[in-house]
Amino acid sequence: MEKIKRFIDCYIPTETCNLRCHYCYITQCRKFNNKMVKFDYDASYIRKALSIKRLGGVCLLNLCAGGETLLSDEIIPVVKELLEEGHYVMIVTNGTLTKRFDEIAKLEKNLLNRLFFKFSFHYLELLRLNMLDTFINNINKMKKSGCSYTIEITPSDELIPYIDEIKEICKKEFGCLCHITIGRNDTKRQIEVLSKYSFEEYKKIWSVFDSELFDFKSEIFYVKRKEFCYAGDWMLYLNLATGEIKQCYKGLIIQNIYKDITEPIETLAIGNLCREPHCYNGHAFLTLGIIPELQTPTYAKLRNRISNNGTEWLRKDVSEFMKCKLKDNNSKYGYSKKIYTNIKNVSKILPRKIYNKLLKKYW
Repeated sequence: MEKIKRFIDCYIPTETCNLRCHYCYITQCRKFNNKMVKFDYDASYIRKALSIKRLGGVCLLNLCAGGETLLSDEIIPVVKELLEEGHYVMIVTNGTLTKRFDEIAKLEKNLLNRLFFKFSFHYLELLRLNMLDTFINNINKMKKSGCSYTIEITPSDELIPYIDEIKEICKKEFGCLCHITIGRNDTKRQIEVLSKYSFEEYKKIWSVFDSELFDFKSEIFYVKRKEFCYAGDWMLYLNLATGEIKQCYKGLIIQNIYKDITEPIETLAIGNLCREPHCYNGHAFLTLGIIPELQTPTYAKLRNRISNNGTEWLRKDVSEFMKCKLKDNNSKYGYSKKIYTNIKNVSKILPRKIYNKLLKKYW
C-alpha cells in the first residue's frame, strides 16, 4: 500500500466565481474580480517541479482556488500531469461546470482512481441559478467515472430554515446526508464562526447531519495549537501558479520551487511558532498527522459516507491512502532538531544579533 509522503495544499490565485455565496471569504473581503490568473509555467513543467523523486514520495495534493477552481482552462492539464506522475489529487469545486467534468471523465481509469472531489453544496445559490440538477448530475458523473468524492455544506444562518429540505434532497439524491463544515468570519483577527448564534447553539443546530467532519472541526476550532508542527516540511502551502511555497497560510516563505527544478525542495517546519489563532483547516492537517502526537481520526473517516445502497464516497485506493498518517513515511525530529528549528524560525524575524545570542545559548 502506498503511504503519503507529503500533503501539498495548492492555492490557485483565481479570485472569480460563477456563484456569489454570502459566506465565502472572497465575498467577505470584496476580493472578487474577473481575471483568470495565468500560470507561469505549463503543466508538464509543473509536473517536473512536483515529481515524486523531488518530493521524496507519493503526495496528496489539494487544488483550491480563491474562487471556483475549475474555471481556469489550465487546471485540467495540470491535474492530468500530476495524476500521471503518480500523486493523489483533490479538487475543491462548486460542482456546476459540466464542461470540465466532461473533460475529466475522459481521463484514463487508472488516473481517475486517484482523483478526489470535494463538492461544496451551495444550496441557496444553486436554487437561485436553477442549477441544483446540474450539481447533482455532475456528482453522479464523477461517481460513475470511478472518482472519489465528498459533499459538504457551509452551515450559514440563512440556511437554517432549509435544513429539513436539504436533508431530504441528500437522502434522495446521494443516499445519505452530506457533511457539514464550519463557516468562518475571515474579517475577524481571531477567525471566528460566521454566525449570530453562540458556538454551542451553532453546534446544536447543525449536529442533526451527524457529520464526523463537523464534529471534529467543532472540537478543534477555537483551540490554539502549541505543539510542535511539521507544516513546512511534511506539509507545504504552494501557489500553484507562481511556484512559491510557504510553511502554511501565515507561515514563512521558504522557496520558489519553479525557478530551478534541479534543486532540492527546501523545508522549514513551523515548530512551536504557529501564527494562526487556531488550526481552522485541521480537519485535513491534523488528521493527516502534521502534529504526530495528537490523536485524531483519519482524514478518510471525516470525508467518507456510506450510502443506503452500501456504496461509499471514497473508492478503495483513495480511502486507503487517506487513512495514512504522515509519520508513517517521515522521521520525527529529535529534541535538538526541534530547538534548532524553532530558533531558525525566529531568525527569520529577529535581528541577527539577538538570533546569534539564542543560537549560542541553545545550540
